[in-house]
Amino acid sequence: MSDGRTTPLAERLAGLDSWHADWSGLRVAVLGLGTTGFSVADTLAELGADVLVVAPTVDPGKAELLQLIGARLDEVESLEAPSSTLTAFDAQLVVASPGFAPHHPLIRWAVGSELAVWGDVELAWRVRDKVERVADWVLVTGTNGKTTTTQLAAAMAAADGRRVAPCGNIGVPVLDAVRDPDGFDLFVVELSSHQLHYLPTEGPGALRPRASVCLNLEADHLEWHGGVDAYRDAKAKVYENTTVACVYNKADEATLRMVEDADVEEGCRAVGFGLDAPGPSEVGIVTGDGVSVLADRAFLDARHTRALELTTREALEGVGLAADHLLEDVLAAAALVRAVGVAPVSIRDALAGFAVDHHRTEVVAESGGVTWVDDSKATNPHAARASLTAFPSVVWIVGGLFKGVDVEPLVLESTGAVRAAVFVGVDREPLRQAFSRHAPGIPVFEVDATDTGQVMPTAVRLAASVARPGDTVLLAPAAASMDQFTDYTARGRSFSQAVHEHLRGDVDGQPAVQPPAPSAD
Repeated sequence: MSDGRTTPLAERLAGLDSWHADWSGLRVAVLGLGTTGFSVADTLAELGADVLVVAPTVDPGKAELLQLIGARLDEVESLEAPSSTLTAFDAQLVVASPGFAPHHPLIRWAVGSELAVWGDVELAWRVRDKVERVADWVLVTGTNGKTTTTQLAAAMAAADGRRVAPCGNIGVPVLDAVRDPDGFDLFVVELSSHQLHYLPTEGPGALRPRASVCLNLEADHLEWHGGVDAYRDAKAKVYENTTVACVYNKADEATLRMVEDADVEEGCRAVGFGLDAPGPSEVGIVTGDGVSVLADRAFLDARHTRALELTTREALEGVGLAADHLLEDVLAAAALVRAVGVAPVSIRDALAGFAVDHHRTEVVAESGGVTWVDDSKATNPHAARASLTAFPSVVWIVGGLFKGVDVEPLVLESTGAVRAAVFVGVDREPLRQAFSRHAPGIPVFEVDATDTGQVMPTAVRLAASVARPGDTVLLAPAAASMDQFTDYTARGRSFSQAVHEHLRGDVDGQPAVQPPAPSAD
């Protein structure tokens, strides 16, 4: 048990606040060898640390890469306890990939051994000064909309002439961006709750972003965090130590409470975004004379009497950004980049050429009056709700892994729009119970196929059998995909392919295979 005194190791770790500090010989155990884990190992090896990567079933190519960069590999069959190699390594620091939950046996071992446990983002912050051009950081989190908002903010900053890197949970590790030899003016960092969990709120590893946002908060990843409160507390860390603007969702009181509770730099302001007319220190939408203007009343001196036009809802319709949840993403992104001085005209120009990513409320086909929409990115009920409210009459393809989240409220709220439902995934019982209780009159079909290659073709055939002109067949699973697909991208791609194959083989508009009768509830 620690007696509270600072140890030489703790003093050394506290002094590692720069790329140019002395990292040589520091024994670091890196947990995981995915994209993030490799970026950590590569960075530490470049810094001169002694690196041991702990991971199961490593691809031979990655193992060879580790050898080339000078890191060692502890390839283990099980991660349930530290191996003899890890124990003998006598690590001075552990850096955990985001997939390692706080209750993971190796994390518990590290904490019990009084080892410091960092995440990749903390390491990136500490070494952010590798090149002379040190980027400002803005942070994006939330249950839904993170990636779109990150991409929007990056596009807006780029249109303003900034060299910008969207990074973090979006797919490009922050450490890769930090080590770019040309440097950047701005990092737009998407942070998952997993990454935020491992961030300190004080000391040399604590982030100090220019602006930050939590877009919304709904229960998610409860099995990882251990409960709603822990999930909320992780998300709230995004606002800590912000220097210019804490951006919050006026329609989600939880995000405002996070801002009110955050310890921020003196002079930092709370900036709200919403779909109504903005007040001072807000961004929102002003409607009149047949036009809806997205307006900034936060980042101008005369904000009590004036507003700056950013774009119009009508202009956003042409690029697929006019749905309410996407408008919120646009407003949040605009507030973030206005906080770092991006001009309104640059925001307008960026939006005019912006394209939403695949699998995010993406129209994949229209045929016979039926629209087919892929929102595979809707991996929780909150995201699915945003899609369901965008269409008046829906044949809903739903299901997967619910990760401990209650789907019943979503089913209750959606009975007015949903004409029929097709269940996919292994976690069916919560759906059966919810539809039986709240929507007994809605036809329900279940996909019995267990082979991944047949799941979406079967779901599409079932949906086509009940869809009629004016309907939207909507893949909005409200659940994770890993029960039947590698990720939400693979799930969405399978859906899109199945739709196109079905429509090519069904030119007369009739279902190629007659479906079974709806399941009895």
